Parts: sequence; structure tokens; C-alpha cells
Amino acid sequence: MRRQKKVWEMMINPVTYKEWTNVSWPDSYYEGEWKQGANVRFLSPEGGGTLANIVEFKPYEFILAKHIAVINSDGSEDHDSDTAKNWIGTTESYRFAEKNGKTELNTEMHIDTEWEKMFVDGWPKAMAKLKEICEG
Repeated sequence: MRRQKKVWEMMINPVTYKEWTNVSWPDSYYEGEWKQGANVRFLSPEGGGTLANIVEFKPYEFILAKHIAVINSDGSEDHDSDTAKNWIGTTESYRFAEKNGKTELNTEMHIDTEWEKMFVDGWPKAMAKLKEICEG
């Protein structure tokens, strides 16, 4: 569980979050608290991004987030544009498990095809960076 806890903490710690996401989404960050029922704002340096609700939160084991809005660069929430309608409902989950003395992190996203390329291109690089941080 010790290794699993480390991976968990490196993934959601605000400082290391910036480090591992930077490889795919430079200078991105989040505002909010990772806990069940809370909303987290995932933001770009320009201030735009997405708003997700933490639907399920089991420390060191599982996180399920459901995206509920797009954040405009002025900080306002967009629920009605075509872009927002294509994004709202996106889910992402993170499952942590110890296997053979190592931590396995499985991620899963359910996303509209409009956004798929961004994550197919960026997610493997970001996860590789998270692994590097955890092993360093």
C-alpha cells in the first residue's frame, strides 16, 4: 500500500500534477479539492478548461470524475454551447492496485470522439511522466 499511496499522492498533489500534465498540456493546473462530491476546475494558463465533479473517491484506490461544464477563459461556466454539450458527461476514472510489489494505475475515459485525439496523443506521455516522477 505504501507504493500505491505514493502514486496516488503524486497524481493529485498540485505541484506534481503540474509536472506530469505539463508534458502534454503545458502549464495546466487544477483548483479544488479531490474528495467525493467536490468540484475540481482543470485549467489552462489562459484560465479556460473544464469543471468536473468527483463522483466517487476511495483514497488510494479509486477516483471517478464526471465533467459537468466547460470553463471559459473569463472563468465563467459554459453548459450550453456545442463544445460544452460535447464535453459534458465525459468521465475519467483512476484505479490504483498493488501487483507484484508495484503499483498499477489503470485509467479509463469515456469521451466524445471530438476530444479523443487530444487524449490519445497526450495521455500516454502524461502517464509516462507520472511514472517517472513516482520512480524518481
